[in-house]
Amino acid sequence: MISMNNIVKRFGEKTVLDKVTFNVGAGEIFGLLGPSGAGKTTIINILAHQISACEGEFNVGAKPLETGLMLEQDGLYNRLSAAENLNLFAGIYGVGKAKVQEALNSVGIGDASKRPVNKLSKGMRQRLALARAILHKPKILFLDEPTSNLDPNTAVGIHKLIFGLRDEGTTIFLTTHNMDEAVHLCNNVALLHQGNIVEYGSPLEICEKHDSFKTVPDLEAVFIKLTGHQIKEVAV
Repeated sequence: MISMNNIVKRFGEKTVLDKVTFNVGAGEIFGLLGPSGAGKTTIINILAHQISACEGEFNVGAKPLETGLMLEQDGLYNRLSAAENLNLFAGIYGVGKAKVQEALNSVGIGDASKRPVNKLSKGMRQRLALARAILHKPKILFLDEPTSNLDPNTAVGIHKLIFGLRDEGTTIFLTTHNMDEAVHLCNNVALLHQGNIVEYGSPLEICEKHDSFKTVPDLEAVFIKLTGHQIKEVAV
């Protein structure tokens, strides 16, 4: 459903992606894991046709209007209400406005539908951006750090929502630096360090390969072993 083959991306003289290659199957939850600055958002931007690669090829098995996208920069309209923001996109996607309240409810902010976006907390803005991404039931959903800055209970609710979308056939591509989240959610993951994929496979297979078990598969230990860095360090 999604593939990258030897993708290279440079900004000026700096190479931020160096021959990145992976495949994501239909109906899979795929996790791209790495610290801030590793190149995760750049990969999503390339797959979403926001920026161009310098070298290599990639394929996304859905039309632009069949994909959903949630990035760190939410792009919400501050003076409009939560519902008004989604109504704009409902028109673009050809989705009935009845789906707007359903999407808001699904991410736990249904009671804030009339509140201006500039009055929402950071976590609520994040959930609104997620509601916008899933409004039209996309075939492929790109999520950039979907649960960062959310309280644990809300994060659990988002995880359930992600599983539900997967069960309905949506292919989900997410980035995270939360190793426990990746183990819980993902069928397969790629560990990204300084623009290079240093390991790829299911969380269980990767941890078995590197003998990284405590009580649960420990992807953090694998990443440290392979790179000498913790996943939460800022690699800039």
